[in-house]
Amino acid sequence: MRHRVVGRRLGHGPSHQKAMFRSLAGSLIKHETIETTDARAKELRRLVDRLVTMGKRDTLHARRQAFRVLNDHQMVKKLFDEIAPRFANRPGGYTRLIKSHFRSGDNAPMTLVTFSPGGFALKVQPQTASASPAGDLSQTLKQGVEAELEAKSAAPVATAAAGAVPPAGDEIDADKPES
Repeated sequence: MRHRVVGRRLGHGPSHQKAMFRSLAGSLIKHETIETTDARAKELRRLVDRLVTMGKRDTLHARRQAFRVLNDHQMVKKLFDEIAPRFANRPGGYTRLIKSHFRSGDNAPMTLVTFSPGGFALKVQPQTASASPAGDLSQTLKQGVEAELEAKSAAPVATAAAGAVPPAGDEIDADKPES
């Protein structure tokens, strides 16, 4: 029975697993997208989500804890300065697992592991004069949402300007939005 046993064994000893997941986490931070087996990807997600949470704290202690896992100062810097600020308003779920294909040698299910787009699509904040530390995908997502909001707000104005007349007896109140 597996009472209170967390994680997958993956057919290796604990020292091999520790080294393997450190390497996978470092590769994910370096390349931001990797492909691995399904079981490894699910375990990697637990480790990387903890690392991004450390990056959101951005303290010296958190940097030292992340270095203890990654063992590379450049990866720790990228994690804290580029990746973690993307998820400042996100409470969790920093990685995305996308099932891709079956490996030809042993037919193992393969999964693409990427970072989720930063932030939430519904929480669009106005752009300020200073540059945002968020990534290009996040900026593109925000710009797309802002364009849709502008298009929706401009649509009733365009129909009123085109000469659409309300039915007789209905009054138009400027303070109330049309529904």
